Amino acid sequence: MALLAQLARGCTSKITKFPIEVAASTICVHHFSSRVPYDTYNNTKARRARELRPRRNYLKNDDVEKHRSSFLQDKPVLEEDVDQQPASVPRDFRHVMPEFLPNPNPLMRDRISERLERMDMYQRRAVIDIPEFYVGSIMAVTMADKYAPGKQTRFVGICIDRGGHGLRANFILRNYIDGQGVEILFDLYNPTLQKIEVLKLEKRLDDQLFYLRDAPPEYSTVPFDFQPVPLPRGATVPINSIKVKLNPRPWLERWERMNLQGIEDLELPEKFYIRAKAVAKPWEKYDLMKQYRASVNDDEAATIMKEVLSKTGTTKRMGGQQKISLRKGR
Repeated sequence: MALLAQLARGCTSKITKFPIEVAASTICVHHFSSRVPYDTYNNTKARRARELRPRRNYLKNDDVEKHRSSFLQDKPVLEEDVDQQPASVPRDFRHVMPEFLPNPNPLMRDRISERLERMDMYQRRAVIDIPEFYVGSIMAVTMADKYAPGKQTRFVGICIDRGGHGLRANFILRNYIDGQGVEILFDLYNPTLQKIEVLKLEKRLDDQLFYLRDAPPEYSTVPFDFQPVPLPRGATVPINSIKVKLNPRPWLERWERMNLQGIEDLELPEKFYIRAKAVAKPWEKYDLMKQYRASVNDDEAATIMKEVLSKTGTTKRMGGQQKISLRKGR
């Protein structure tokens, strides 16, 4: 107590050289007054603890109802948009430009990002003509290359895969050059692409042609001077029903376990087919929920493709080119 009395009188410290009363004022002594009940203090601590506790991950019912309705349905439709939009969208239009459809995984979706990407895609299509093509079509791509003669290169090959959404849409061309299989993945909306040509428009029996990697070279060889095969306007896209004969095992994949229509009989021992039948899942084609999760809602897809049809037709008219025309059939 004597020490506290000295501190209160303003004694100075020889070590710190500043008034000790300032240091004494920083000393905090917790004292519970007899006038404040303990329950009140305890309730205050509990309240502060509840405030600092992380909030639970839940939504109110009003917020849930807002998220149930689609963002496209809540957007107001302008009069000029109504005039430009066509009355109906062709049935196969979503297969001509599948990259405009969003990712079916809801965790990978962002409505604002999708709309901004579509605007960039419209502007890109106003600069370069991106023709209609499918897996199995023979294509030629000319792209800028500062190390090549003429500052550009041209690659010809068969399309073995097409995928991606939005600006990340891509396709793979394969060719057999100098005894070596060459595959190049092109970003569909890459600004370095100068020209995309479809030399022969056709489809295959399978959605992917990766099994050409285990096939003889003649199935992947395309000459670089391949002459374009014209297709009559409005004609149906032909389906190439060729059957590919694979090389002997080993293969890159277990092709016997995949339901492939474009390959010949693999002529494997019976044990391979027994094992393939054991791991098969034939019931998946009846799984409606799996199909729903792997696809975009039909109403939303129709709304998006209706916008795409109007915007792409506008950009083509602005570019001085002919308006897009769809062929019959898928």
